Formats: sequence, C-alpha cells, structure tokens
Amino acid sequence: MSASTAELLLSRIRDVPDYPVEGVVFKDITPLLADPEAFAALTAELAELAVRYGATKIVGLEARGFILAAPVAVSAKLGFIPVRKAGKLPGATLKQGYELEYGTAEIEVHAEDLAPGDRVLVIDDVLATGGTAEASLALVRRAGAEVAGVAVLMELGFLGGRARLEPALGGAPLQALITL
Repeated sequence: MSASTAELLLSRIRDVPDYPVEGVVFKDITPLLADPEAFAALTAELAELAVRYGATKIVGLEARGFILAAPVAVSAKLGFIPVRKAGKLPGATLKQGYELEYGTAEIEVHAEDLAPGDRVLVIDDVLATGGTAEASLALVRRAGAEVAGVAVLMELGFLGGRARLEPALGGAPLQALITL
C-alpha cells in the first residue's frame, strides 16, 4: 500500500475520547466510509490482498467487518460469508465460543457456506485483543475450509492481538493496513 493511501485512510479515522467508557479512545471509521475516495481505496487494497492470497471466499466479522468485506468480495468476484453473533443466523450453524476481557461470547456461521477446498480471507475493521478473529479462524477450519489470511483496516498494536492470533493463523498472513 502506498504511503499516500495509508495517509488518506488514517486521515478519515476519527478519535472519539471516552467512548464507550471513560479512558477509551474509540477509532470511528464512519468518516472513512462516508468518503467515496477513501472507501474505494480501502476496498481496492483489501481486494488486492484477497487475490494475492488466493482466497475463494471472504468472511466478514460482525458488524463493521460486514461493511468492509462485502464490497471486497464483489470487487474480487468472490463469495461473501457473514460470521455473526450467536442466535442471528437461521438454520444449521457452526458455533465457536471465545473469551472476552470480562466474560465469554459466541459467533456462528451457516454450516453449508464454507466447505473443503475453500480458501478464506477473514476481514474485520480492527484487530484489538484478537479473540473474535481467533474464533473465526477456528470456525473456518471446523467447516473444512483453509485460512488464506486475515486482513484488517487497523491494528491496535498495544492490545497484543497479533501475538494472540499468531498460533491460530497456522502460517497464514495477517495484514493490517494501519497499525496504531
């Protein structure tokens, strides 16, 4: 990615102090999404990664991952698979639990949407502690598919998500377009 593209993307991410709780600086991507030039540049960068990694399907993680992953799938001419919070998908699903800082959560995918032979690029907006991404990789593999890689708009490096995710990647690449 060019320095000018990285600068464009970063310039469209707004800091929101004390959200959702005091002491947290939330990284708001809605200004980036509202800017057609920035959103198109982001989509192009992620679609290029999908092609480079040989992905055959794109997984988007709820909820902002959906916003990023769906246009990438269209641009790269690949299928889009939503990974949702438990209880949101009808029909047969595969579920995966994971640990949060204060408790646990579950995500799920339709059982028939991924299959052996699929190479899956997982896309999300932020890599923070890595729990959701780690659980999504387990889901992809439980469905019999291969992990082509993980791509995120931004990585919050100080939260250690990359270190947590490394073992689950099994050698697949992890690409953050911006690291903070």
